[in-house]
Amino acid sequence: MSDAIRPIVMPKWGLAMQEGMVAKWLVEEGAELKAGDEILDIETSKIANVFESPVAGPLRRIVVGEGETVPVGALLGVVAEASILDPDLDAYIAGFQEEFAAHAAEAGAAAPEPETVEADGRRIRYLALGEGEGVPIVFIHGFGGDLNNWQFNQEALAEGRATYALDLPGHGGSTKDLGDEVDVGALAAAVVDFMDAKGIAKAHLVGHSLGGAIALDLALNHGERVASVTAVCSAGLGPEINMAYIDGFMQAKRRKQLQPVLEMLVADPEMVSREMIEDVLKFKRLDGAEAALNRIVDGTFAGGRQALQLTGRLGEIGVPVQVIWGRQDRIIPVGHAEGLPASIRVHVLDGAGHMVHLEKAAEVNDLIKGFVAG
Repeated sequence: MSDAIRPIVMPKWGLAMQEGMVAKWLVEEGAELKAGDEILDIETSKIANVFESPVAGPLRRIVVGEGETVPVGALLGVVAEASILDPDLDAYIAGFQEEFAAHAAEAGAAAPEPETVEADGRRIRYLALGEGEGVPIVFIHGFGGDLNNWQFNQEALAEGRATYALDLPGHGGSTKDLGDEVDVGALAAAVVDFMDAKGIAKAHLVGHSLGGAIALDLALNHGERVASVTAVCSAGLGPEINMAYIDGFMQAKRRKQLQPVLEMLVADPEMVSREMIEDVLKFKRLDGAEAALNRIVDGTFAGGRQALQLTGRLGEIGVPVQVIWGRQDRIIPVGHAEGLPASIRVHVLDGAGHMVHLEKAAEVNDLIKGFVAG
């Protein structure tokens, strides 16, 4: 009986997520679902996003109503064929709820915490997940981000291999001392230092925005350390960048000033939560953070243009490269994904902006899984 009834449960988006609120159901009871259909909007303390159905079939019951907040793993709805009688559905739901309550303490166990390592004299914060014989994945965030930018991706890709999401120098919990030189090459060298400190001989690199340029630079100049590159809405592939975003990010001191700036990052501005805004403001208030970010702007986006142009050298990269972009990117034009060497796989996803790896996490994760497996 249980195989004929399939649960839809509150997902876990990132290790820190403990609960979520059902903001809106996008389908009604009785709807015929396909796996991957967008079925409801969920809000967490960090971000709001649409949830795609993990199963196919008729949605027989909606268990959690709009506006209700429930723990990760709680039953949201039930999919079952019409041949399943209502009393059997009732019994299934009651049994699920009873078992879930019995394991609530286990479900609330503490999530893995970021660690720090000394890498050539600099403190680098990172989050390690997974283990196995597969070549590790190293995630490199973009300007103004941190390791939490991969909250929808790292856990999903940590099957059979170690994964590491780090804070670049000047960001998050890493050192704010950037040294004498501040450009993409210097930041790439810091990633190599991190890999040395962790004993990572070679890694698949997944970089977003500025992190994409760093990953490509590493593939060009430290190719023996790189197994592949996935560049997401990458810098380094054209001169244009939205300096209204960069300047707005740097100048904003209050939530009302920062909110419209962060909304430029996504196709749907409702994804930007109040706590996301507060987290960015807290980071900017850390000692040395603002000065470090200003130095990075001067070293990488001086004069309102991208300083590093890698397009002409992409043919020199000796490892597989794929590029993923959100068609509605308002920070770096999606046109930068055009005209690249034929050896580079290009994926442009509709309904997503600059944070396509958060906005279309399932699709991006599948693209990366397939790419690193190949």
